[in-house]
Amino acid sequence: MCGIVGYVGKHKAASILLEGLKRLEYRGYDSAGIAVLQGGRFNVAKKVGRVEALVREAAKFTFTGKTGICHTRWATHGGVTDANAHPHVSSDGKLVLVHNGVIENYVSIKKFLLSKDYTFKSETDTEVLCNLIAYHYAKEPVSDSRSRFFESVRKALLHIEGTYGIAVMCVDFPDEIVAARKGSPLLLGVGDNEFILASDASALVSRTRNVVYLKDGELVHVTKDEFSITTVDQAEVSPVVDQITWSIKDAELNGYAHFMEKEIFEQPAALENAMRGRFSEDGSTAQFGGLNLTAADFRVIDRYCFTSCGTAWHACLVAEHLIERFARIPVEVDYASEFRYRNAPLDRDVLFFVVSQSGETIDTLAALREAKRKGYKVMAICNVVGSTIARESDGGIYQHAGPEIGVASTKAFTSQLLIVAMFALYVARMRDMSYADGASYVQGLRAVPELVRKTLEQAPHIKEIASRYAKYNDFLFLGRLSLFPIALEGALKLKEISYIHAEGYPAAEMKHGPIALINEECPSVFFVPKGDIFNKIVSSMQEIKARKGKIIAIVTEGCELPAGLADDVITIPECHDAALPIISCIPVQLLSYYIAVARGCDVDKPRNLAKSVTVE
Repeated sequence: MCGIVGYVGKHKAASILLEGLKRLEYRGYDSAGIAVLQGGRFNVAKKVGRVEALVREAAKFTFTGKTGICHTRWATHGGVTDANAHPHVSSDGKLVLVHNGVIENYVSIKKFLLSKDYTFKSETDTEVLCNLIAYHYAKEPVSDSRSRFFESVRKALLHIEGTYGIAVMCVDFPDEIVAARKGSPLLLGVGDNEFILASDASALVSRTRNVVYLKDGELVHVTKDEFSITTVDQAEVSPVVDQITWSIKDAELNGYAHFMEKEIFEQPAALENAMRGRFSEDGSTAQFGGLNLTAADFRVIDRYCFTSCGTAWHACLVAEHLIERFARIPVEVDYASEFRYRNAPLDRDVLFFVVSQSGETIDTLAALREAKRKGYKVMAICNVVGSTIARESDGGIYQHAGPEIGVASTKAFTSQLLIVAMFALYVARMRDMSYADGASYVQGLRAVPELVRKTLEQAPHIKEIASRYAKYNDFLFLGRLSLFPIALEGALKLKEISYIHAEGYPAAEMKHGPIALINEECPSVFFVPKGDIFNKIVSSMQEIKARKGKIIAIVTEGCELPAGLADDVITIPECHDAALPIISCIPVQLLSYYIAVARGCDVDKPRNLAKSVTVE
């Protein structure tokens, strides 16, 4: 949520900052603002709406300064107004600040600052932090020492409860920015005689691939010539410069209408990257280099706990099905947002997995920390190298899906499904799965990228179906076993980007209540795979049809439905059971995308949503 970009260097800052903000639009926001330091004062422009509205507002100013900060806001404290947009300037005009996160104790701090004659122009918690820094700056001994500015930020943060990623400028130090993080991502790009701060690598990768990922409790002091990192407790930090492995071209549309469309069609390549080098030489099992546990360690584990949020939670539900089926080990799945509050009883030999595309999801990070606090090992499945979850876990598996810009996850989700399928195989082969069954499983997973390509060829057919169903405002998605989570995911995708009310259910649960919703205006999407439950699902479809409900059936090749049972049919290729959730997901991604486009929705920037949720 929200986005931060800061610049200190040899070029005019404004154009660089605004370009960075455009690349952060996918994170979710409702207003934007920019501040550039020049001539001993801050030039500030703020505007509700898209970054393009800010660009028009900024055109009214003459921005010549070479130091600046900017921000896209997702409202927490205070309504969506120009006044509440960031950046915020302290009431004495000395400091300006942008902030991601939530200051939980802002009310008591604001009361204190009001008693000291500080004034406020907004309803935000952020302006309180800005004035608190100004209060400490006024108390610092007056000098030209750069430590005065830095120390005022550091001392203010000692009083803060909550989360933050901040960037601050001071009128008395025109070529400097102080930034800090706690629970909200922030990184520093190290360029050619320039430094770029950002909450996401996509904002700076066009100028440099060399980055320093700040850790919680760290502050970075940036000048036009150098930078240094210190903790809030004044411990010096030796920075580690990492390199971003993808280029700016990976974060551009490249001819597609939307990032979501692009990322749907990137899935074969993303899946190939997820499995590359991760099968054994004899082709009978998976192998992972980053789990940091031995085979003996895995053999004593008697339960797995998977925890996540949103789409990644659906991947955890698939993991539960596959691990229990093939490895015969119990799996528990928790919402990360609930885990640390419900104090679940856990056995000693439990291994935790947290799943997060961004590696910064605040609820998932909190669950990771709670599990570690209780003495458990925690593995991570995530996509972003150097992310907080990747750093704080005991081991894990990178997805290698490449940057995902669309808010509605597509390629990151299917790569998560592939990884949990591979992990189920990995554990099963340590238990009682035979060599022959393992080899068959590996062949099934190796075939996935090509099967996805084949399924994507049906895009024109699915687009035509979508055009007929875009008028409806209620949908049901129905599947069984490993396809129940895909039903949940299909419903979520449709809700996220088209604002249609949709629900996912196990198909057999229809008659236990949801069937009351069925009428001619509520279509149902059924997953109808080949196998033992085929006839059971057909019976559920008959119940819908008897009540005049419309049916879209996603059917495995070779399955014959009774004539007239489905109004529309989407065929997917036959595949191994472990690959079935992945292949089945492709049609509902396309269906949701084309329905949203037909309804005129802003697919890549759905209302109220953010790509990475970094506030509780």
